[in-house]
Amino acid sequence: MADGCVFCRIIAGELPAHFVLEDDGFVAFLDTRPLFPGHVLLMPREHVITVMDAPRELLGPLAERTQDVSRAVQAAMASAGIFTAVNNVVSQSVPHLHVHVVPRNRKDGLRGFFWPRSKYASDEEAADVAARVRAALA
Repeated sequence: MADGCVFCRIIAGELPAHFVLEDDGFVAFLDTRPLFPGHVLLMPREHVITVMDAPRELLGPLAERTQDVSRAVQAAMASAGIFTAVNNVVSQSVPHLHVHVVPRNRKDGLRGFFWPRSKYASDEEAADVAARVRAALA
């Protein structure tokens, strides 16, 4: 448990939450400021700040729980689909790794909500960006 981490305090039972999943490694509860009803936050019990800080052995189980919670939210909310997102540092209001699982429906009003979409100025610019990312992966 990290000092001052709101999510660690919720996990420890010090703050209330509407839990939808609790197991040995993960918890999921309703976001207190949901984009739509059914918006769930899924996180490891272990205090990890970002996905880049997470131990690799945590990532597979996190993906599995994300799939489980996504299926449950979609079924429970009768939504057409699910949007999942992991914020890191910028706009991450609580520095504890968490996945947003948000029920989505067509024309639900989120078009452009998360980011403005744009195009690359040219195919050359796109190729340059792809090469930079490939180099960083190497």
